Amino acid sequence: MADRSFLDWPFFEARHRDLAAALEAWCAAHLPVDHGDADAACRALVGALGAGGWLVHSGAGEGERLDIRTLCLIRETLARHDGLADFAFAMQGLGMGAVSLFGTREQRDWLARTRAGKAIAGFALTEPGAGSDVAAAATVAERITGGWRVSGEKTYISNGGIADVYVVIARTGEAPGAKGLSAFLMPADAPGLSVVERIEVMAPHPLAHLRMEGVDLPETALIGRAGEGFKMAMTVLDHFRPTVGAAALGFARQALDEALARAGRARPSGVLADYQMVQGHLADMALKIDAAALLVYRAAWAKDQGAARISREAAMAKLYATEAAQEVIDMAVQLHGGDGVRLGFAVESLYREIRALRIYEGASDVQRLVIARSLLT
Repeated sequence: MADRSFLDWPFFEARHRDLAAALEAWCAAHLPVDHGDADAACRALVGALGAGGWLVHSGAGEGERLDIRTLCLIRETLARHDGLADFAFAMQGLGMGAVSLFGTREQRDWLARTRAGKAIAGFALTEPGAGSDVAAAATVAERITGGWRVSGEKTYISNGGIADVYVVIARTGEAPGAKGLSAFLMPADAPGLSVVERIEVMAPHPLAHLRMEGVDLPETALIGRAGEGFKMAMTVLDHFRPTVGAAALGFARQALDEALARAGRARPSGVLADYQMVQGHLADMALKIDAAALLVYRAAWAKDQGAARISREAAMAKLYATEAAQEVIDMAVQLHGGDGVRLGFAVESLYREIRALRIYEGASDVQRLVIARSLLT
């Protein structure tokens, strides 16, 4: 059983501890799921998470605020039980993040559906020529009578191919670079929007390359004001980056549990945990996990306390937690010997799952830049 003593830290309130206990029971009854068909699994998970009431926490209803500690606790717990369940929950939040924070009442109809598990969301930000450099986005939205016409391509889009709606960042040209981007709500069945390629990755998740060829959208599809798309995207990431660290934390906790179980197993030569080198690895794993948890929940607590921006705290949380989780999982693989790289063993799956977290929602080197700039300004 993973360590839960961190719930007694002063970052949390009684409601967070109650939620964590309820979710733990739900996960024990519903997870893990079969990952053989990632699309079908994600659709089923969204439905189940919606029916269980967990997706209500993925976005803020009108007059509500996102509770980042709750988001982090949910992602950590889901990731510890099933990486695909974490993915399904997280993408509902990230996909509708701009609507949750800046959307109109009409646009929130989509949010109500994603929070109920009745629709699947996607966040179309990354482009073939603009990954970490969002300001270089080339997808264009031009004004037409009564609305906008969007043309361009997006790639590595989570839930691509299964989403019902996307938030798309496109260039509207109010100013050069970042200040000329806007955010749009685009239904997946909009004429002109197509899936060019489904992208297969080492830990199966629904990903796709999308193409928009003259997709016409009404004026009401614009989220917020024209020219504020970059600011909105960065605000969304500010809210959700700590939760990526939380997911990494969940993976790391599972890896430590697997390592402890392996180390305690009797062998002809004795119990593995009797070796001081093994004890040293286990101690390092526990240390990295607690340090990551402190950074993740410090960032979440700061935002929940009303901090306007937590760019530095969120970057620290995501950077350290994802890098530390990679190291913890690698140690767990090492302690398993040959079984550590054998299909069907949890640590082998974790080894594949963790790698993407050091890239998406801002690669580790991007987080280093964010932290450094916060020190130099």
